[in-house]
Amino acid sequence: MLDWRRVKERVFIVTVTAVTILTVAPLFHIIGMVALKGSKTIVKSGIEFFTATPGPPGSEVLGGVGPAILGSLWLAVTTAIVGVPLSVLTAMFIVEYKSHPLARIAMVFSGSLLEIPTVLIGMLVFLVIVAPMGHYSLLAGSIALAIVMLPYTVSYVERALENVPQTYREAGYALGMTRAQVAVRVVAGIARRGMVAGVLIGISKVVAETAPLLFTIGSARSNYPLTPLDLLKPGDALPLLIFQFAQTPYENWQELAWGSAFILTAIVLTTFIAMRILVREVRL
Repeated sequence: MLDWRRVKERVFIVTVTAVTILTVAPLFHIIGMVALKGSKTIVKSGIEFFTATPGPPGSEVLGGVGPAILGSLWLAVTTAIVGVPLSVLTAMFIVEYKSHPLARIAMVFSGSLLEIPTVLIGMLVFLVIVAPMGHYSLLAGSIALAIVMLPYTVSYVERALENVPQTYREAGYALGMTRAQVAVRVVAGIARRGMVAGVLIGISKVVAETAPLLFTIGSARSNYPLTPLDLLKPGDALPLLIFQFAQTPYENWQELAWGSAFILTAIVLTTFIAMRILVREVRL
């Protein structure tokens, strides 16, 4: 006699498996294409890919993306300097001072930022910083990315802090600590791995952002930002270079876009894997 329950179960498993494969297949296809074409470009260009400037459009000279790599590094560092303390302190204030009116406003503001298109944030920074300065700059790009990073990091850090059992807070109060001391020395100490994971998520989110950079950094591909003072000058970044070079009809620039996409994908995947390891090892 045919067991319809087993048949339905097997049909369900096959359907779910097929849907899962269809869902992840495009992702693996993209990663595979980027790895294949990007690594081919890097091997062809050699060390110059990381140090040279792009060759002339349409020429036989491939060149490299040195200024864009250095610009992305500066953007990541300065965005973290601006965005991480702001995000972490905001999340701690929201969680530990829930009843305070400012905490409620911060929570609403942080949640609202998630819904705002990042291109609008780039336009806002252009009007507030770039236009008064009279020129593009890496610093303006960092501020735009820090604003983009804020809601993501706040959200994950909030979750990490809320997972700390209330008994640890009460133990801190019993020792005579103030609420601020409990938040910094007890709660943040216990939730540090989750907080670091939230910071990594925020950084991995903004390191591949393009829209805020369209209005802020200026696409200067002959300048190497070697000192902090260069943050006040126009610069370049890997996502912006990929966006612009991939649309050109020049073969050498398209190859550079593939190589840059490979570097950017490797950075994002490495950050994501580090975040997953940190989250998995969280123990309260």
